[in-house]
Formats: sequence, structure tokens, C-alpha cells
Amino acid sequence: MSNRIKINEVKPAAYSAMLALEKYIESTSLTKKHRELIKIRASQINGCAYCINMHTIDARNAGETEQRIYALSAWRDTPFFDEQERALLALTEEVTLISNHVSDSTYNSASAVFDQAYLAEIIMAIITINAWNRVAITTGMEPAL
Repeated sequence: MSNRIKINEVKPAAYSAMLALEKYIESTSLTKKHRELIKIRASQINGCAYCINMHTIDARNAGETEQRIYALSAWRDTPFFDEQERALLALTEEVTLISNHVSDSTYNSASAVFDQAYLAEIIMAIITINAWNRVAITTGMEPAL
């Protein structure tokens, strides 16, 4: 890929603000598996190879199975994900594809299985990975070999 801007070098304060948001997400009560499911699924939808690579590694390190990682893009057609994970993944997809809006059905399903504090953390995690995807894709970040 072409030599694109490195935001962390050109505008370190902006990059630090993104890192602070990520640090906040890491400090929440979200389980590591939930965080990584959100990050992988949003990154798949956005086509961010850098983030898919990073977060599948992180998910494996958190105990996620290869089977579930491989099936994540087709989660609706598998028995591998529980009710909470299904609600989380549906919300991740609709927030990521925000131009279609978040349906009442999807939002209500998530709010039925998560308390308000956890739901707020989920929404912020989805927003954060979508921002990171846009940084990585726009600046041409590639996964290491």
C-alpha cells in the first residue's frame, strides 16, 4: 500500500484521545470475549484486515475457540453463540451499518439481556472499534506477517 499518513506522528494528541477511549473500553465490565466479538465482527463488516488480524489473535489469547472465530461472519446460522452474544452481535452489526439505523427489535433484544450500564459499555465498544477501523483503513495499516 502507498505510504500514507501516520496520525500518531502527525497529530499525537488526536491519537492519544483515541487511545484514551480504548483504555476506557478496556477498563469496563465488558468481558474480554464480548469485547473481542464486537471488535472482530465490526472489523469484518468494515473490511479492516489490520483489526481482524489483531483481534482474532487477542480473542484466541482470551480463550475464544477457532470454531467460533471462523463462524463469526455467519453467527446467525450456527448454534455456537448464546443469547447474550447474539444480541451483542446483532447490535454490533446495526451500529456498524448505522445508515440503516438500529432497529427497535435489535435494541430491545439487547436491553432485555443486558443491564443499562453493560449496554452502554457495549455501545461505546462498538463505536470505538468502528473509529479504529476507519483510522486503520484510511491510513493503510496492514497486518504484520
